[in-house]
Formats: sequence, C-alpha cells, structure tokens
Amino acid sequence: MSLTSILSAEAIENAVKDCQAPESFCYKKFFQLCGLSSKTPQEIKDVFSIIDVDNSGYIEESELKFFLQRFLPEARLLTEAEAKSFISAADHDSDGRIGAEEFQAMVLS
Repeated sequence: MSLTSILSAEAIENAVKDCQAPESFCYKKFFQLCGLSSKTPQEIKDVFSIIDVDNSGYIEESELKFFLQRFLPEARLLTEAEAKSFISAADHDSDGRIGAEEFQAMVLS
C-alpha cells in the first residue's frame, strides 16, 4: 500500500511544500493540507503502518525524522526539535513513542 492510494499526490506535495523551511513543520496544518485529517480511522491506521517502517506498532523519534520523506521522498528531514515536539504532542502515555491510537487521536484532533 502506498500513501497515494489514500491521499492525493497533489495534496501531499502541497503539504510538504508548506513546511520546507526548517522549524516550519506544524503537524495539524500538515494533516489538513495533505487531507489526512478528513480520512476514516482505518485509512489513518493504514498511513500509520506506512510511517511505522520497522513494524513495531509505534513511531519512534528515529522514524519521525523521516516523516516528511514517507510522504514525498525528496522532502527534508524533520529537525530534532520538530521530532521531539511531534512526539510530545501525541505521546499520551509518556513512553517516548507514538502508538497507532495516539496517532489517530492526534490526526483527528
């Protein structure tokens, strides 16, 4: 499964372009621009499984650095500060990683 089977390529490109500058990534705006925030819970879980590269059931900080590149291969890496901020916004159980339910709650918030 690919992200473009869930989200339009044009929407993904627009979302990635919006946060090209370092420290400009805003997860809420990104989810809206790429169309993820209007998807079904199952589609959000499908996107989660694409981002969870090691299939651990969690998105760790090391995977989050490459978050934008999962959507568009030529996108920039998230900065360490952006990755930490992303995790802290979603990590409700304070285990230092984002589970599928936490990701879904974040996308739909």
